[in-house]
Amino acid sequence: QVQLVESGGGLVQAGGSLRLSCVASPSIFSFVEMGWYRQAPGKQRELVATLTTGRTTNYADSVKGRFTISRDNAKKTVFLQMNSLELEDTALYFCNGRRIVANPNSDVWGQGTQVTVSS
Repeated sequence: QVQLVESGGGLVQAGGSLRLSCVASPSIFSFVEMGWYRQAPGKQRELVATLTTGRTTNYADSVKGRFTISRDNAKKTVFLQMNSLELEDTALYFCNGRRIVANPNSDVWGQGTQVTVSS
């Protein structure tokens, strides 16, 4: 069964950094694209960053220059390095894996990891 498991969330002060990890099983190659999304209380889930198997990246404007998505195939893991964190980055962060190109119905989601940024 294809599964994504996130870790690395926590409480951090504004201006600090966190790195989120998402382990894919049985294989990271089950997905043509992987990404991170987030959902703040009372708001819709939004895209944070995506990374294709061809290493093409896409970032939300609000995180460009601060967040970096990457992957380690040997570890079957996708990372989200988050620097210069802001209060507005507080949210539940979800790992996403898409198995078929341009087909959201093929998406697999992790359970989420909470990121809380304090002043």
